[in-house]
Amino acid sequence: MEQNNYQGALQQPTGSGFNAKSTTTDVISGIDLTGKIAIVTGGNSGIGLETTRTLAAAGVTVIVPARDVEKAKRNLDGIANVEIETMDLMDHLSIDHFGERFLESGRSLHLLINNAGIMWVPLRKDSRGIESQLATNYLAQFQLTAKLWPALKQADGSRVINVSSHGHQFAPFDFEDPNFLHREYETLQAYGQSKTASNLFALELDNRAKRYHIRAYSLHPGSIAGTDLGREASLELFQKMGFCDAEGNLLPEVVNSLKTISQGAATTVWCATSPLLNNIGGIYCEDAEVAELASDTEMSKGVKRYSVDETNAKRLWNLSEELTGIIFDVHQ
Repeated sequence: MEQNNYQGALQQPTGSGFNAKSTTTDVISGIDLTGKIAIVTGGNSGIGLETTRTLAAAGVTVIVPARDVEKAKRNLDGIANVEIETMDLMDHLSIDHFGERFLESGRSLHLLINNAGIMWVPLRKDSRGIESQLATNYLAQFQLTAKLWPALKQADGSRVINVSSHGHQFAPFDFEDPNFLHREYETLQAYGQSKTASNLFALELDNRAKRYHIRAYSLHPGSIAGTDLGREASLELFQKMGFCDAEGNLLPEVVNSLKTISQGAATTVWCATSPLLNNIGGIYCEDAEVAELASDTEMSKGVKRYSVDETNAKRLWNLSEELTGIIFDVHQ
């Protein structure tokens, strides 16, 4: 009987031996990826840059699509096996153009790492009227994966990695009003639903794609020091989330829980390369391990049930096709 992760059936640790302190060096030790090709969105900063550096050192040719090519060139300077391309995840036409250029190269794609994202921003919408966190954190993943599908199939053994977040626990996906047309905008709700969508996409993609030797994963990298993702967040927002005291100082327990960038990228690299995952997919991971199901009643480690629900996953796939105008038929 075929296994799938609907309702979180496979959310059980594998015994990887890794933990929250494990680094990218730890998880890729002994793994040779010479000749493989990867695309890493957001691969020129933060944990994306660390992911790019780690994969390139293991023999992977890494393509990094970036909105600001000059900045990407500066950040990636000195790293071998890296190619830089132009792409803006808020521009659906730019995603198409990037995908077309890659397909024209005729190369197989072994790893698609949907790493780029935004968080905690004011209400903005793209040219289609789609809320910016949903557009960037999820629909861009759906569109890019669909566009690159022929190259993923051609690899005859590939993985799609969606960098999600523990923040999916802020909100389930709102199928009735995903773009905040009829409800007050709340940035944490928007962020949460975009990350829930990313989890549901990995779940459904894996179930549809595994017959073609393509597996999909979503993950929480951890809370990480040294990135600029929260640059637009207000002090009040950090206080609301329980990160800061009244004076704006990070709470000691928060400081102690922060990961380094290498620790933060470790779960991405583990999902992309671990032999333990050769025959399992559609799962949500954290701390370089398969996560367990989270509490239904409070924020906790693990993945919420609504984020691995079969009905939600299938409904989201249909809605994504409607919102993007893309029919993503994995059998073509």
